[in-house]
Amino acid sequence: MPDDSRPSPIVLSRGSWAEARRIADVLRKETVGGVLLLAGALIALLWANSPWSASYEALIGFTVGPHALHLDLTLATWAADGLLAIFFFVAGLELKREFVAGDLRDPRRAAVPVAAAVGGVIAPAIIYLAVNRGGATEGWAVPTATDIAFALAVLAVVGRSLPAAMRTFLLTLAVVDDLLAIMIIAVFYTDDLAILPLLGALVPLGLFTWLVQRRVRSWWLLLPLAFAAWALVHASGVHATVAGVLLGFAVPVLPAAGEHGLAEHFEHRFRPISAGVAVPIFALMSAGVAIGGLEGLRSALSDPAAIGIILGLLAGKPIGILGATWLTARFTRARIDAGLHWIDMAGLAVLAGIGFTVSLLIAELAFGAGSVRDGHAKIAVLAGSLAAALVAGVLLRVRNRTYRRLQAEERVDSDGDDIPDVYRH
Repeated sequence: MPDDSRPSPIVLSRGSWAEARRIADVLRKETVGGVLLLAGALIALLWANSPWSASYEALIGFTVGPHALHLDLTLATWAADGLLAIFFFVAGLELKREFVAGDLRDPRRAAVPVAAAVGGVIAPAIIYLAVNRGGATEGWAVPTATDIAFALAVLAVVGRSLPAAMRTFLLTLAVVDDLLAIMIIAVFYTDDLAILPLLGALVPLGLFTWLVQRRVRSWWLLLPLAFAAWALVHASGVHATVAGVLLGFAVPVLPAAGEHGLAEHFEHRFRPISAGVAVPIFALMSAGVAIGGLEGLRSALSDPAAIGIILGLLAGKPIGILGATWLTARFTRARIDAGLHWIDMAGLAVLAGIGFTVSLLIAELAFGAGSVRDGHAKIAVLAGSLAAALVAGVLLRVRNRTYRRLQAEERVDSDGDDIPDVYRH
């Protein structure tokens, strides 16, 4: 007979105290990164639509790198292929850590956010394809990605009192979303596959894995191997950011006796670089699309590809996340945590419709960087993300009094042991 003695899983669970502290630290860094991301995007937009737009085009089109290694790339390509590899390396570390040592190592607890992330990818893709059937179907994946840094920047303004359970769910959903995005990029946006460089990448990747499994931390050994793996994946035709995820997965999570885990060590070193440098520079290099005034904006937003992206972000994301969460909760008998309701899940689901970093990357891969439709897609990503941020802000503001009360309860430590009382039940 099945064991019914175990407690039902919780849809919005605050998790353990150790995990809550770690996630709070991650979110603080990502929030700062989100502000820098928005600043980079705003500068790019203003610059590209100013009298000095030619200097912006000259900057992103400037070529640098060794020609002999086929790495003489534009600065925009270095940002998309190189800097975002750091972003995906950190995402790989975070995902592995969640499922190996975090609260998601329990399949019952992992089921809801994983299902929500999958639903949040499938529904926007379906909506986009429905709008663009027979047209620009190659852009179906643009509205499927959630930008955690952008979302957290919005939360810093409208949701400072959000309880730990909701922040944890949002981060977990976004991390799984990143993995799905990189799988989509690898499988669907690889045009010309060169087998020899791809097989060659296994050598530095294997050596990197062998060294980190033996807890080697020497940067002068690991960085050249990581760069070699990245360069060979780039040469293979597979998008080079895939190398970042594979390198992140190679790093061991569980600590050896008497020391911190290597994944924690690398995450501490590279997350500030990812959030504070890599992603904001990518935004600066990618978000600068010339709108062309009101007529240009009208033309861009009337493109079926743009309509599909906006509907995918604003409607597809919440429909997919809420639908998958409800179905999973129904079959696993999961329940909403005390004090929270489905309206809170709806606010998070709409917030997940903020797609920026990975959406811009996929738009370039789908339509060709610098093309007219790439420009329309980027305008749609910006418009859809802004609309999602505004709607989510309203939904979360409505429940702000409840969130403040729950957050105050999470801070009560009656016995002074530095562990809030709610984590002892």
